[in-house]
Order: sequence, then structure tokens, then C-alpha cells
Amino acid sequence: MNKKIVLITFFILLLGQNVSSNTVYVIDADTIKIGNEKIRFTGIDAPELNQDCFKNERKILCGVLAKKALLKKIGNKVPKCIIEGKDIYKRILAECFVNGDSLSKFLVRNGYAFAYRKYSKKFIEDEEFARKNKLGLWSMRFEYPWKFRKL
Repeated sequence: MNKKIVLITFFILLLGQNVSSNTVYVIDADTIKIGNEKIRFTGIDAPELNQDCFKNERKILCGVLAKKALLKKIGNKVPKCIIEGKDIYKRILAECFVNGDSLSKFLVRNGYAFAYRKYSKKFIEDEEFARKNKLGLWSMRFEYPWKFRKL
């Protein structure tokens, strides 16, 4: 399906549900709400809000750090999202953009999220760039989010 058609369909869906297009809430670094719609970014996995990382033996809430990076990137803009489906939790699965920039790519390339290889190969090169350049979480000791959730 054409990405423009999906994008238009998404905004028709939002308008049909009487959602204010100015209402954006960042839940964590890979989940946002636009109006009443919870949107999970596809192809990436970000640390949980209560997840610790360590830099120079100093504890850092890496999930909070990643969320702050996303908040800063979004600013006062309303992301435009391309829907790819729904997950088992009824969240919309989508790739979202601000000023034409993929939020998922931004997060992974800057080391605030990881390519979620279990579901997608899309952001592997971005993750390799962040790892090689020790950006974001790659400059710290961390646990991958999917392993942290199993603890």
C-alpha cells in the first residue's frame, strides 16, 4: 500500500474519532499517544523508564534519558505516522516522522534505542553507527530492553 495513502488514512481515522491533532504525549522512547491513539514505534526497542544504565560507575535512568531525547526531537510538533498494523496490546504499530525525519531512525542512530531485529532489519545500520561511535547508551553499560523485561 502506498505510504501516502496510509498516512492519509491515519489522519482520517484520528479525525473520525474526534481527536485533537495538537495532543501529543510521549509515554516512553518508543511509544507515544496522539489524541487517544497509543502508537508503538515499529522496528525499534528503547529502554524501559525504570531501567538503569551505568556510565563511569554512575547510575543513569537510561529509559528517562531516551524519553527526554525523543521529547526534544518532537518539540512542539505533531508527528506524522505511517501505520503498519496493531500489536497484541491493541496499540497502533507505526513509523512516525517530524519534519520528514523518522523518529525511530533518530533514536537508534543516536544510541537511545536499538534495532529490534526480532521484528525488523530496518535500523541495523543506524545501530551499528551509534555503537561504533559510542553514542547514547553505547557509551554506557546497559542491558538490552528485551532482556531487562525478562528479569
